Amino acid sequence: MICSCASGNSPQVEAEEAEIIVEKITPITVGAERFSQYLPLLKDKNVGIVGNQSSLVGGTHLVDTLLELEVIVQKVFSPEHGFRGDADAGEHVVSQKDKKTGLAIVSLYGSNKKPKKEQLTGIDVMIFDIQDVGVRFYTYISTLHYVMEACAENGIPLIILDRPNPNGHYVDGPVLETAFKSFVGMHPVPIIHGMTIGEYGKMVNGEGWLKNGVKCDLTVVSCENYTHDMSYSLPVPPSPNLRSDLAIQLYPSICLLEGTAVSCGRGTDGPFERYGHHNFAELPFEFTPKSGVGSKSPKFNGKRCYGVNLADSNIARMERFEIKYLMHANDLLGGKLFDDKKKIFNLLAGNDTLWRQVKAGISEEEIRKSWEPALSEFKVMRQKYLIYK
Repeated sequence: MICSCASGNSPQVEAEEAEIIVEKITPITVGAERFSQYLPLLKDKNVGIVGNQSSLVGGTHLVDTLLELEVIVQKVFSPEHGFRGDADAGEHVVSQKDKKTGLAIVSLYGSNKKPKKEQLTGIDVMIFDIQDVGVRFYTYISTLHYVMEACAENGIPLIILDRPNPNGHYVDGPVLETAFKSFVGMHPVPIIHGMTIGEYGKMVNGEGWLKNGVKCDLTVVSCENYTHDMSYSLPVPPSPNLRSDLAIQLYPSICLLEGTAVSCGRGTDGPFERYGHHNFAELPFEFTPKSGVGSKSPKFNGKRCYGVNLADSNIARMERFEIKYLMHANDLLGGKLFDDKKKIFNLLAGNDTLWRQVKAGISEEEIRKSWEPALSEFKVMRQKYLIYK
């Protein structure tokens, strides 16, 4: 690029002196956009799709794109938050029909987390295309587990159309202990696992984590021009309360407050960007949770809360799982942060140790040491399944 500035030099000299070399940025191509890699696998096949509002090819939904390409889409399966992504966390999502296409939608949440054999009848190949955020308790990876298991048991190949992980540049947090296995934590991985959903699927298969050790016939269509160190801004919110890049970065650390007496901002314009309580009156920031899209019954609904607005903290990029927010909230509540909801907290934390450590005033350094050697062992295991640098 040539920059011409007003000076006494000749235009040629100015051009030579002011020349700026612009680095060419190659855009990331997500798996869903790499048609040549997977359309041949769908030819003359009845296709099932596990997807939601994040299953986009450009600005068009994958389902609509494949129908336009005359792929035989048989049925759609939707995870937590529903096919259009507007249901609350934990809200019962009913099976229905897609208004636009008329396709049957099978909910994979609530009592039907795993596709049943009869729901898979007539499907020759399954596609999984959902934007994940790289956090153990974000339930899309639990849905992936059950889809892989059902496909393995019914002889159906599965294709994962991979997407970047916005939290894929680091690995941190306590590794889940098997006694605390649940839908918000099914595998012995840390809170931030640093893998794309395609890499994660390879790990689930490779480590034999499916029921009875069955193996899924798995194909991962990788992203192009992506590395784990890259920053990645999601084109659409992956769920109703992760509305910004900041919220997605803070989510691994702030979500643990869901299992405490403190609000993490659901029912406001900044969920997972703030935390507070009606008894934190000494703090200047105020918010009042209200019923709305994505939070029909938020904690402290209609009650004024005082707290911390992390949107004002100039966070450029999270580089680790933070426990300082838990410690701060516990101090403000006089050590009573965990009294009512320890079970939920323990499932999110993956152990019953973290709450005891915070409540006892153990230092952050000592808490982090307690995550070893499991955390380092996971990092070694993870290397076997990485697709990207």
